[in-house]
Amino acid sequence: MYKILDGRCGRRAAVFPMSRAQGFTLIEIAIVLVIIGLLLGGVIKGQELITSARVHNLADQHSSVQAAYFAFMDRYRSVPGDMSNENARRAIGGAVTPGSNYGGNGNGQLDDGNVKEVAALWHQMAAAGFIQGSYLGGATNSRDYIQADMAPKNPFGGSMLLARLDEYLDTSGAVPVRLGFVFGKQIPVKVLHELDLKIDDGRPDKGSLRASTQTARGSSGYGGLELSGAENCVERAGGDWIWNVSAEAQDCNAVFLY
Repeated sequence: MYKILDGRCGRRAAVFPMSRAQGFTLIEIAIVLVIIGLLLGGVIKGQELITSARVHNLADQHSSVQAAYFAFMDRYRSVPGDMSNENARRAIGGAVTPGSNYGGNGNGQLDDGNVKEVAALWHQMAAAGFIQGSYLGGATNSRDYIQADMAPKNPFGGSMLLARLDEYLDTSGAVPVRLGFVFGKQIPVKVLHELDLKIDDGRPDKGSLRASTQTARGSSGYGGLELSGAENCVERAGGDWIWNVSAEAQDCNAVFLY
């Protein structure tokens, strides 16, 4: 309240200032909207960069394992994992742990559903120096296989496999057992879609990279290690199978066939 002198009667009169409504101007609102837009754009771009990095990580892991597998065969003329423990220790040396569970049966292939051989594969390739790390080997079931230092993990924590299997999407009839690299479970479907576009044809039922099935075929399997954990990773669209990116499934898996 302000006071001024009333000149006519010598008294002080009270004068109150006029109140004014407070609010945002159009310019202020526009600035706020621009800032919000920039923040949302940054978040979306950051998510895209994270997805891209994970796709590159998966692609690099696969290419490294593929190169190591064939380099091992070229050097030792044996399939890693299938190579018997005795022959592996003789060829590679003391880095191979002694014992029957640390090698295969020597029949020239990784047997479908043989967890012991796919665990020995990582152990033997690491002992020979073809892959980084020190993998323990000796697993005889899927529960042991997913333990730390038994097999490589994908960026989402799923255990990888290099194995013979038939749990992959195929619409041509009888699905043959083939050697393939399993990327591991817990992968978001959007990441696998981007990976398929990057290294193959983008189709989950065609080409070299295929979606894993949700259920095992036949009596052989790896205790679910080779399967997808979500049923909506793929869907039919106009007669064709596609990656179901709209469902945003978070526990998918895929196989790269050799």
